[in-house]
Amino acid sequence: MITYRARFSPVLLVVLLAFRGVPSRAQQTPSIANGPQILDVQGGKIRVVPVATGLYHPWGLAFPDARTILVTERNGKLRMIRDGVLLPEPVWTSPSASGATGDALHFIVLHPNFAQNRWVYVSYPKRGERGITLAVARGRLNGTQLTDVQEIFVADAWETGGNLAGRVYFTPDATLFVTVGDRDRLCCTGTEDNSLRMKAQKLDNDAGKTLRLRDDGTVPPDNPFVGRAGARPEIFTYGHRNGYGLAIHPETGVLWQAEIGPMGGDEVNILLPGHNYGWPLVSTGRNYTGTLVSEEPWARPGMDNPRIFWVPSISPSSIIFYTGDKFPKWKNNLFIGSLTQQQLVRMAFNQPSQAERREGLLVPLHERIRDVQQGPDGYIYVATEHSTGGDAADGLVLRIEPADQ
Repeated sequence: MITYRARFSPVLLVVLLAFRGVPSRAQQTPSIANGPQILDVQGGKIRVVPVATGLYHPWGLAFPDARTILVTERNGKLRMIRDGVLLPEPVWTSPSASGATGDALHFIVLHPNFAQNRWVYVSYPKRGERGITLAVARGRLNGTQLTDVQEIFVADAWETGGNLAGRVYFTPDATLFVTVGDRDRLCCTGTEDNSLRMKAQKLDNDAGKTLRLRDDGTVPPDNPFVGRAGARPEIFTYGHRNGYGLAIHPETGVLWQAEIGPMGGDEVNILLPGHNYGWPLVSTGRNYTGTLVSEEPWARPGMDNPRIFWVPSISPSSIIFYTGDKFPKWKNNLFIGSLTQQQLVRMAFNQPSQAERREGLLVPLHERIRDVQQGPDGYIYVATEHSTGGDAADGLVLRIEPADQ
């Protein structure tokens, strides 16, 4: 209990007593977990609706049907949301899970023929005698359980630390693409030693690559490096840092990839078979020491420059091209989830006054966007986490709707 002494003036006493009854800014701002919010966007308003709360650092979303959402949690649990309710028991638990916390499960994707074969694909860290690498497994969704789970691919990207990435993505012809991080465990230690990140330029390993596989984890015979001596046949493109987003352009049918750069220099690249995207020799960003990434950092012969880049960083976690009918003005717009800037970036192309107009959505929510997906209902869904670390189960799945519906 606060005791006010005689030396306080009556006016100051009134102010102090009044201040005790005024909630803090955090208390004044309602959490999105407590109910829908209406937010302003260019040319209108959107409604943001919490679909599920209480998730532990959700990383990926998939939609088996209009009633169901599958969510990967970083602690290794695959969760199910059914009719807006988060089921208490996991659908499946990653073999890398070793308790309530840790990095044990990354992304998820459904087979293009999921309605017939029920195949669900997940990526996760795999531990072994050589350290840690990325693995991909598939299983069949039977009711609320993932069964017949088998590991179908293990990347040749072993290290004791460093980023794994792990986005899994199907093209309509049932070809599976997998991103693998550059595995540079020295990236943030104040050294300019790039010996590990140079693996991204070498074809004898999977680090810093985007891989192309068949749906059973084997290598398609038409991959660009099949039959080349000293090259991994699963490699589709190389010279990447940490690819987190993949999406097919709805008009060209070409695969686009978002990747997190170093200090600055986040990118979206258009992926072409066998192409080299420059990392760690070419980047618009800098080393964490502040120096340029190389003596020739902006462009080099035989290396593709990014289609889009950001300086400073936004840390792109995911991308989609919107193709639904709920937001007609957003048709074919690119949506990019941002971790560090805590927003969903909308990018409209071929604008009359600006070639690539960028708008930050969901900024007032102060949530890190881990994944963005278009639901079967045509709405946009995002998985969020409140912070990069910590053990709080404060992750959310949110649905974005037009506010006039």
